[in-house]
Amino acid sequence: MKTLHARLLLGLALAGAAAAGSEAAAQQTTREGAPLIVANRTIIVLRGPIAGYSARERVAGTTERIEQALAGEKFPAVSTEDTPEGTRVQLGGKHAFLVTRIDIDEQAGETTQLIAREAAKRLERSIQERREQETPRFLAAAAGFAALATLVYAAVLRLIILVNRWIARRLSQAAAAHSQKIQVSGVRLLHPGQVLLLTKRLIIFATWMVGVILTVAWLTLVLEQFPYTRPWGEQLEGNLLGVVRDIALAIAGAVPGLLFVVLIFLIARSVTRVAALFFDRVEKGRLELGWIDAETVRPTRRIFSFVIWLFALAMAYPYLPGAQTEAFKGLSVLVGLMVSIGASGVVGQAANGLILKYTNALRRGEYVRIGDNEGTVVELGLFSTRIRTGMGEEITLPNSSVMAASVKNYSRAVPGTGYVVDTVVTIGYSAPWRQVQAMLEEAAGRTPDIAKTPPPMVRQTALSDYYVEYRLIAYTPVEKPAQRVDVLNQLHGNIQDVFNEHGVQIMSPHYMADPAAPQLVAKKDWYAAPARPPEGQKRES
Repeated sequence: MKTLHARLLLGLALAGAAAAGSEAAAQQTTREGAPLIVANRTIIVLRGPIAGYSARERVAGTTERIEQALAGEKFPAVSTEDTPEGTRVQLGGKHAFLVTRIDIDEQAGETTQLIAREAAKRLERSIQERREQETPRFLAAAAGFAALATLVYAAVLRLIILVNRWIARRLSQAAAAHSQKIQVSGVRLLHPGQVLLLTKRLIIFATWMVGVILTVAWLTLVLEQFPYTRPWGEQLEGNLLGVVRDIALAIAGAVPGLLFVVLIFLIARSVTRVAALFFDRVEKGRLELGWIDAETVRPTRRIFSFVIWLFALAMAYPYLPGAQTEAFKGLSVLVGLMVSIGASGVVGQAANGLILKYTNALRRGEYVRIGDNEGTVVELGLFSTRIRTGMGEEITLPNSSVMAASVKNYSRAVPGTGYVVDTVVTIGYSAPWRQVQAMLEEAAGRTPDIAKTPPPMVRQTALSDYYVEYRLIAYTPVEKPAQRVDVLNQLHGNIQDVFNEHGVQIMSPHYMADPAAPQLVAKKDWYAAPARPPEGQKRES
């Protein structure tokens, strides 16, 4: 029982101590601070409230006492004195301000004596600078020195610009000349134009860096000449030195990793350049392989280069500056998430494009029909296929829709150049099918661009309720597949002429029964106005 009471009392004591600590911390966080400024220099930050005085009231009272001391004496002595309440800073033997425990950070190891001595040094320096502000001779000398520094700064800046132009021209030419000597198996790893541009940009960047550092140094020097702006100059100098130091340390620490990254990318570039020689030989027909041909060598080269550079990036990633920081890792995850979400459709299109390339379903220059679109393939890309119709239109089809549609290739019926042309007519059962077949073959023979070999052929593709469907299949050797529309135009005209000559009517596609009078066009009406017969042919009466 006693043990239980002891544990209970200990728990209450700890809870009370924690509550007191949290209350003290809350009280500490509610305290405000106000800077004590003399001659544009911060002496100390006084805090409050204390003894009924807020931080602003403490600063106001201290400023009034310092002004009174400076009015009575030009350079009053600054001293410190320890008291039970803290450390007192005196000016001319009189109280200026008191540094108490609320003005220091005990957790950081600060004491009232240390903070008071530092404040006394800053107060003594600020008094000296205030007297310099009141001396016209000193200000005139400072203005003259600042003007001289400005002239020197302008001259040096102009010299840097001139030297930059001269060095940029010489170094760029030298770098471009030496880059031509860097070769692997006869392949130049670096292009002179790229080296020239890169060298110029590096020199311009270095010039800007030197110019910025020179400008900050000049501005710091000018600001430090005048007592009022001297604190700004000191702060600017400290920031500049800190930035330069941080940059120098960061560069020094990143140099080994950057060298390794450069080595990785140079190796990757060399591998892709050497592989390009192999792919060039395959594309030009100098090297024949069973698993790759001239049509699939381009996508294979792109896939190979992508894999090599992706592997190089994965190898170089750990050596990039800042790669191990949480910010870099978070950015990498964010970019990967964005790519994975937004590129799902792109990846699908690319996969379809690769399938089309490697299956050789389409080739550039072939005349095809994809769904309801018909024309010449002008580009078979990774994401889309472009075809140009005989009507002067260019249609872009996503590769996913090409894969989903049926593709008719009219350019592969016979080896060599050319393509297939076909057309369909429906004729009633009263017309002998042999006559219809002979008339279609005669119409094909009258068309100049229809090849004699292989000969045109006619097939009965359907026996419908009211008519027979005849399909004429022929071949044209013209090299430009876009002319297929013109060939069909001539073929359709000849079919109508032949059928009219032999008295066989075409009632496609809605033939149901023979009309009272045959639906024919007499030969004398073939060139009714405003049509005109060809030269040398008379209009029949």
